[in-house]
Amino acid sequence: MKKQIAIVALLLLCTSFLFAQTFEVMLPASISNKPLDGRLLLLFSKSTAGEPRFQISDDEATQQVFGMDVDQWKPGTKKQFDASAFGYPVETIKQITSGNYRVQVVLHIYETFKRKDGNIVKLPMDRGEGQHWNIAPGNLYSKTQDIKYTPETSFKLILNLDQKIPPIKEPEDSKYVKHIKIQSKLLTEFWGRPMYLGAHILLPEGWESHINVKYPLAIYHGHFPDDFGGWRTTPPDENIVPDTVKRFNLIGYNKIVQQEAYDFYKMWTGPEFPRVIAIEIQHANPFYDDSYAVNSANIGPYGDAITYELIPEIEKRFRGIGEGWARFMYGGSTGGWEAMAAQVFYPDQYNGSYAACPDPIDFHHYMTVDLYNHKNAYYAEGPFRKTPRPGHRDYLGHVNAMVKDMNFRELALGSKGRSGDQWDIWEAVYSPVGKDGYPKRVFDKKTGDIDKAVVDYWKENFDLTHIVQRDWPKIGEKLKGKLHLYVGDMDNFYLNNAVYSAEDMLKKLSNPSCNCEVDYGDRAEHCWNGDHKNPNYISRLRYHRMFIPKWSEEVKLRSPKGVDLHSWRY
Repeated sequence: MKKQIAIVALLLLCTSFLFAQTFEVMLPASISNKPLDGRLLLLFSKSTAGEPRFQISDDEATQQVFGMDVDQWKPGTKKQFDASAFGYPVETIKQITSGNYRVQVVLHIYETFKRKDGNIVKLPMDRGEGQHWNIAPGNLYSKTQDIKYTPETSFKLILNLDQKIPPIKEPEDSKYVKHIKIQSKLLTEFWGRPMYLGAHILLPEGWESHINVKYPLAIYHGHFPDDFGGWRTTPPDENIVPDTVKRFNLIGYNKIVQQEAYDFYKMWTGPEFPRVIAIEIQHANPFYDDSYAVNSANIGPYGDAITYELIPEIEKRFRGIGEGWARFMYGGSTGGWEAMAAQVFYPDQYNGSYAACPDPIDFHHYMTVDLYNHKNAYYAEGPFRKTPRPGHRDYLGHVNAMVKDMNFRELALGSKGRSGDQWDIWEAVYSPVGKDGYPKRVFDKKTGDIDKAVVDYWKENFDLTHIVQRDWPKIGEKLKGKLHLYVGDMDNFYLNNAVYSAEDMLKKLSNPSCNCEVDYGDRAEHCWNGDHKNPNYISRLRYHRMFIPKWSEEVKLRSPKGVDLHSWRY
């Protein structure tokens, strides 16, 4: 009997070798002259066109990605993917079914940072692309290969990382739009290497001729801008090929975008528009396409660097007034959270916050997760079943992604919070530093189990609703009238829920009363910004034209006595 068992075991072992599924990746000696660190991604696509690296998403159309970390990978050698590589939406290579696929590999390259806090971490430095692994300059990738894959038969494929993503061209200055980049002393000290902040600057009409005028500063917060957005000095291209936008069910949205940008140019240079300096900030970092404009244990003192280094330098170079009463902020989504957070944390330095569809401003509603009362981020657990928590919906409530799905995609793209995406940046900004030097997880990325100690840290440092209520006796006089919140009641990411809680709290504030504005859009999706007259696909293009005139009137009610409110209104 023992002999028979041994023979069966040997046959099974031989069979496993005979039908081995092997994906090997070559790092050519010709493409790198030093060992590389990073995240190696293996991508499968059933699409018959396009590159798999551009086809990973949260929704049902996503293709497949597997990821594994590589350290000191020597050029001229190979790495092999195996069953331990974590995947999304299929978790292991063993689960890939038979079929025809387009296959590709990408190496997202990491840099080693020796931070001021003593931690040594490996992270992907932004290289001008806004933290996108699939277009980051210097990243390596393979050409796409078409394969017929059958798990039951022996299979071996070698993919060659012989392609390199080229650098991104810097935007050029024009009469109205200028660009600035400064090395931040604060951030350089924190990260242990030169770190920079940038901005795209839109100068007011008449700036060159009105040399004695100093101007207010309109600060637009949002994701990484490659240039000043929504600005076009020429009419729409008559020969543009109409695109199709599934989200808005529109054909030809690209022409609408161009028309809106051109209309804004005419409005900006016309006789009635307030003369201010408008800026869009670039503060991409090793974790995300922006920093959330606050000081953070993992990311560094971005709040101070933006407020006390970048903004004063812009005002100095371009004749800004340079005082807190003459600065205000507006933005949506991430930018909405940033506009509110910077106003709360720097109440003397800014004089107005217009926050549309802000990221969760109350952690009772971390999208659909109540960090304070739920035990698990992925499931509502009962005695006999677990109900998945939704992560994304349309305006009718139809769900196409769960919280678990979104986090598993990030986990495939990067371990230790290095996906460069949404849930990971929230942890990087809000969490304390872990023992390994990376952000502490607020919940386990695989199981969803919530860490209440980390939640307590988040609450005291970054729950904006809690902080406003807690600190109102100290900052109330400085914040009254400055907070404006807008959100659609069918926000795709359930961000309206946190605004409901914030509104309840703001209404109860006294001595002084908040005098804040909270407004909701009926059946409006992400990112509704207070415009009841136009559909969301139009109003989302009109932040500058909406909020600059609004603030220029409000500032008359909350500016110091004797300041100049007239010279910049020519």
